[in-house]
Order: sequence, then C-alpha cells, then structure tokens
Amino acid sequence: MQATEPSSALSDPAVPPPPPPPLPPAAPPGLWRLAARQLWLDFRAGELRLVLAAVVLAVAALTAVGFFADRLQGGLQRDAAQLLGGDLVVRGDQPLPAELAAQARKAGLTVGSNAVFPSMARADEAQGGATRLVSVKAVSANYPLRGRLGLMDGPEAPSHPGGAPAPGQVWVDAAVTDALGLRVGQDLLLGDARFRIAGLIATEPDRGTGFQSFAPRVMLREEDLPATGLIQPASRVAYRLLVAAEPAQARALARYTQWVRGILKAEGARGVRLDTLESGRPEMRQTLDRASKFLNLVALLAALLSAVAVAIAARDFAQRHLDDCAMLRVLGLSQRRIAAVYLGEFAALGLGGSLLGVALGGALHLLFVTLLAGLIPASLPPPTVWPALLGLGVGLTLLMGFGVPPVLQLAQVPPLRVLRREMGSIRPASAGVLGAAALAFGALLVVVARDLTLGAIAVGGFAVALALFAGLSWVAVKLLGRWVPEAGGPDWLVIATRQVAARPGFTMLQVSALSVGLMALALLVLLRTDLINSWRQATPPDAPNRFVINIQPDQAADFRAMLDGAGVRGYDWYPMIRGRLLTINGAEVGPRYAGNDEARRLVEREFNLSHAAQIPPHNLLAGGRWQTDEKDGLSVEAGLAEKLGLKLGDRLRFDITGQVVEGRVTSLRKVDWGSMRVNFFVMFPQAEMPDLPATYIAAFKAPGQKGFDNALTQRFPNITAIDVTATLAQVQAVIDEVIRAVQYLFVFSVAAGLVVLFAALGATREARAHEYAVMRACGASSRLLARVQRAELLGVGALAGGLATLGAVAVGWALARFVFEFSWTAAPWVPLLGMAAGALLALAAGWWGLREVLRRPVMETLRRAVE
Repeated sequence: MQATEPSSALSDPAVPPPPPPPLPPAAPPGLWRLAARQLWLDFRAGELRLVLAAVVLAVAALTAVGFFADRLQGGLQRDAAQLLGGDLVVRGDQPLPAELAAQARKAGLTVGSNAVFPSMARADEAQGGATRLVSVKAVSANYPLRGRLGLMDGPEAPSHPGGAPAPGQVWVDAAVTDALGLRVGQDLLLGDARFRIAGLIATEPDRGTGFQSFAPRVMLREEDLPATGLIQPASRVAYRLLVAAEPAQARALARYTQWVRGILKAEGARGVRLDTLESGRPEMRQTLDRASKFLNLVALLAALLSAVAVAIAARDFAQRHLDDCAMLRVLGLSQRRIAAVYLGEFAALGLGGSLLGVALGGALHLLFVTLLAGLIPASLPPPTVWPALLGLGVGLTLLMGFGVPPVLQLAQVPPLRVLRREMGSIRPASAGVLGAAALAFGALLVVVARDLTLGAIAVGGFAVALALFAGLSWVAVKLLGRWVPEAGGPDWLVIATRQVAARPGFTMLQVSALSVGLMALALLVLLRTDLINSWRQATPPDAPNRFVINIQPDQAADFRAMLDGAGVRGYDWYPMIRGRLLTINGAEVGPRYAGNDEARRLVEREFNLSHAAQIPPHNLLAGGRWQTDEKDGLSVEAGLAEKLGLKLGDRLRFDITGQVVEGRVTSLRKVDWGSMRVNFFVMFPQAEMPDLPATYIAAFKAPGQKGFDNALTQRFPNITAIDVTATLAQVQAVIDEVIRAVQYLFVFSVAAGLVVLFAALGATREARAHEYAVMRACGASSRLLARVQRAELLGVGALAGGLATLGAVAVGWALARFVFEFSWTAAPWVPLLGMAAGALLALAAGWWGLREVLRRPVMETLRRAVE
C-alpha cells in the first residue's frame, strides 16, 4: 500500500482557515471628542441654534455698543480737548517756569503757549481814532495744538481753517472792526505797535469762559508782544502752557502730568494750576461725564438682556434632552461622563459663540459708524481691545453661569424616565449655583459700568427687582384663579386663566424674565429722555449770549428800560459785590488752609458776592433753607463748601471795600457752572443791601436788531459788554454731538434688546405647541386657541410691563439722583403706559415666535412629543 501525505488546511480549499486572534477592546473616545461630536449633532439637529443665537446676539450687542462707545468716548474726549486747547494746560498769573516746557519737549510732547490779557485797541486817527476794550491773545507759531481756528476774509465771507497770524499781523473778532470802524487790511494800534488786520476770527477752539476771554479778541504772535509795551510788572496776564500728545504717547503724557503735579505741590507755586480734560472747562466736564455714564449704562443693560435670553434658551435645551440622557443612562453611560460631555460641549459653544459675537459686533459697529458718518463730524479714533475682551468674558460667564447649571442636571436623569416620562424633570438651580453665577456676572457688570456707584445701583437694583418680580408674579398667579370664575366667563378667558394658574412656576419664570428685559428697556427710555432734556436745558436756544458788567446803580433803571425796549425778556439781573473772606468761625483763613493748595488759592482771591430775595431759579437747594430777608443768613455754593470744609451754621466774615460783613451759613446751593447763566459762590438772601457798594451784572440773549451792541456801549460807555456767542456755539455743538450719539446708541441697544427678548419668548414654542395640540385633539378650534394665546400673552405682558416700569422708576430715580446728578420724578401715568407697552410687546413677540404653532398639524406635534 502506498503512503499518502497528510492533508493541510492551507492546501485544501475546502477547509476554512483558522479564525484570527481576537483584537483588544477599542478605547472609548475622549471627552473632548465626544463633546465635539455631540456639539455637531445638536447643532445640525437645530437643538443649539437658539442657545448659540442668544450668546452671539448677546455678545454682538455688547461689543457693538462697547466698540462704538469706546470710540465715541475717545472722540468726545478729543473734541473736548480742542475746547481746552490741549491735552494738558498749565496756567498762571506770572510767566511759567521754563523747565515745564523743557520737560515736556524732552518727553517728546508737543508744546505751545499763549498769554491773554485785557487792553485797549484803537484805530488810527485817520480812521476816527475810536477805542475798544479787547482781550489780547499772544500765541505761539504752532497754534492751535488742538481744534480748528476758523478765519474769514470779511464779514460775509466763508470760513476757512487757519493758524497763528504772521508777524506784524493780527486776527480780530468782527466786534472789534465794527466798534472801531475798520476793515480787513487796515491797521490796528495796540500799545506802541501797529498791526495789519489780516482776517476775522470765525471760531476759536480754546476761547475759554473767563471774562478776559469773553471780550472781543485780538490775536497776535507772541514774538510781537514785547513791541507793544503792554506787559508791565503790575499787568494782569493769564499765561498758559499747552501740551498735546499723540495717541501712542498716552503714558508719556500721564507721567508728565504726574511730574507737573509733583512740582507744583513741592514748590507751592502760587497762582499756578494744572488743567486737564477732567479738571478744566466745567461747562464740558459735566456733560462728558454724564454721556460716558449713560453709554456705560447702555452696555450694562445690554448684558442684562443677554442673561435673560441665555438662561431661558439653555433651560429649554435641557428640557428637550431629558429623554436622550435617560436612554444614555440605560445604555450604561455614567453620570460623570454625561456631565463632562455636556460641560465640554457648552464650553466650546460659549467660546465659539463669543468669538463669533465679537466679530459680528465689530462689523455691526463699523456699519453703525458708516451710517452715522453724516452726523458725526469728525473721524473717530480706533477702538481699544477692551470691549472685545469684555465681550468674551461676558459671553463665557453668561453661558457657564446661567446656561450650564440646568444642562448639567441632564446627568441626573434616572434611567426609569424611559418608561415614566414624568420623572427627572429639570429643577430650578440651587441657591449656591445661582448665587455664584450672579456674583460673577454682577462683578462683570460693575466692570462694564466703569463706575462703582453706577454698577452697584444698576446691578443691586436689578437683583432686588428680580426677587420682587418672582414673588409678586407668584402671588398674582395664585390669585388669578379666584378673580376669573369658571361659570359665566368667556371660554377663551377661562382657558387662558387656567393655563396660567396650572403652571405657576413656569409663569413666574416667564413673567420675571420678561419683567427684567422690559425694565432694562423702560429704564433706558425714561433716563434717556430726561438726561437729554437736562443737557438741552443747560444751553437752551434762548440761553444768554451777552454778559454786561460794571453797570452802575444810577444806570440800572435806564439800562433795563433799554433792554425792555429792544424786546429782551427773561434775563438775569443781579448786584455784584467784591469781597474777601477773612475768617471762618472767628479763625483766620490763611493758617487754616496753609497745607491745601486748592483751598488756599480760593481764599486768596476776592469772591463775587450778591444778594436776592429768592434763590436763583437755575440753582438747586442742596441743604438748609433759603429764608427771605434773613439778616445774617448766607447761601454758599455746595462745591465751594466742600472744598473749604464749610457746613451749615458756620460763620463767615468778609471784607467788602473796608466794611466787615459777617453772616451764618443757612443754606447750600448746587450751581451748574456750565449753564451759561450768572452764578455766585456766596449770596445774601436779602432783597436790598443799600449799605454795600455794588455794581450790576446782566446776562441776556441779544436781540436780532443790528447795531444793538454798539448802541448799548455808546449810551453806557463805562460798561463792559461781553459777547459769548462763539463760546455758546462751541458748547452747544459738543452737546448736540453727545445727544446724537446717545440717541443712536439708544436706538441700537433697544433694537438689540428687543431681538434678545423675542428669542427668549420663542424658547417656549414647543411647550405651547404641545398644549395647543392636545386641546385641538380634544375639539378646540383654532380660533378659540388663537384668542387663548392672545389673552395669555397680553396678561403676562401687562403684568411684566407694570412690574418692570415700577422697578425702572425706582432704579431710575437712584441713578438720576446719585449718578447723573439731576432731579427726576416719573409721571404718575408711567406705570400704566408700561403695562400697555408690555402687553403689546409680549403680543408682538409671541406672534413672531409662535405664529406657526397653531398652523402645525396636530399629529406632527404629538409625534414630536412622543419621540
């Protein structure tokens, strides 16, 4: 027998090969990979679009307002620097130390100088030899450092930009040529020198508000000043050193400012002071401060609106993912892993949404600037990176603080929810979590406000209001069922009432959210209107543009008769008394303020005093009482009292041309020094004080008739008539720019807030759709459900609007009183208007967000609920 080879599986195709060795188990995907996958799936399914939209919209609104406010604030400060004449001004009544200019040049800063003093200008005898009191201003060759000098070749010629006059030439106000009978091209005599009038001054950026600057201007080069011989040892001259810096030199300017302050304090320089944008030009400082605070309030309220939308959208997202998480628990995924996945998903969503919001906000603010190009006369400086960083911080804080807590509850959903749908519902977040989120968000809002008082009142007011809104809405819902009986009421009203009363927690959340959003909008509306009115009242169209001083008592009746004959009405008329403060409570003022430079400078000069039977209408009583004809009473300006440490009851003694007059401080007045009205540091509340030497001062809006000023000075040659038309126009121009900015920022912020509120209301779409589908399946008609929907939205909106308006009135009063510093009282009909506005807004937002709910097929809605 022949032997055979053993068979082999490799050679025999009929025998299958042995199975490969088993592979090791695959490692589970990482958390970030799972989070990214879940983020992509949820976004594709539309689950995160509302949350993302809320974050993007929130950050976009905040950064758009922030970018524009940042640029606008820089532009306003730049424009206000033009009114000051530079970024920093050192002024004194003696020639300033040379080292001040040398140190500025050493720091790379631009330096200019000028000197201002009163003098008599005259025409040549060949032109009549007339004379006129003028304000002479000798400027450096690089004048102006800030702003634009407008010149005219003749009285009717158009204005064109210019600089310092050439040597031997002068620029003059038209009032100088009118008074002296001269024209452009003719000679003007100043002291011992002769100058050719080369042009008329149309606008002077740094004219100032002192009486020296209000007189008609004659401007010449400072090199020509010695030839006039006008500066003598006893001359009263205001010397000014002007310093300007480029944007990149901000730190150098700050260091130089601190150095100057140190020099002035160490050497105790008398009559020398430092002016910056914050300390100079009081007529601009208050306006700019209020504008800055209002712009910050706009950004702060935009952030509050964002919090409402994010919290509601995130809760709605969590509610829709309860069944998914229950299934994941059934399949064995741990609570810790579910929580980590959703935390990573929302962290990525927050970062991406915040970056997208910053980019969108930047684009929107550029579009906004383009649209306003015709209203904002000067180009705005570039924005800083601060609004972008703040937008990122607010976006992440909003999502992680208000969006993540309800989402993290998904990890606690029990597996049994797969069978029992009522288990594992989203609960309100714990007090600790909400407290931590509110604390972090509140801190960011204070940063947004850039003012501790503003931030504390706004954040604290909204926090208290939110708690009150929640409590009052809960009580209102509980009482609602008793107010609307089931028998006898319309079907739509009964159903709407029962729907609201059946879910008090949901209604409380909705009313509270709507109330906070509406409160922010109402606060903006109320404050904007009164803030703009306060600015308008500071320089109204009929604001005085003429100040007349040195009116003698025996001229008073004829002077006032001339004003009445010219149709001048409602003018300021006060006696003016010059006095020097001697003692306070019997102690001499010199030793008392030896270590306080500002107070020492105040008491070293003479005060302008006055008396009147009634407190001036443009002054506000800040303390004490104004008692008419109180013999030893004194009313002191509140700012002066603060600087000198005065209080009610203190006794002040004045030297008035050799007469000693003593009085007791019985009232304090708040004076708006930028109001272009006649104001005094100290007033006697007496109608007549015949024993004191006094002249009179008048402030009025000049009539339109030509030659009135000349007629006035010809009839009363001893008076000094001061034309402040140019200065008033400057102030009004800047105020108009501020008002335009506030109005357009307000419109933009309100529009952004309304969109956020629409998104917040739309988050309840699916819950309402399910309720309406069940009622339609039970036989309710679409018409009935539409009326139910309208009734519910109107009721919830009216309640939210009423609560919001009451909260806005309270917070608005506190902001007006302690932040913006103007008196404000809301009209009694404001809450009723707020209820109506809230109802209409809720109805409009509900129609926009829920318009397709009633048109959706019943089976489709119920199928979505089952799935």
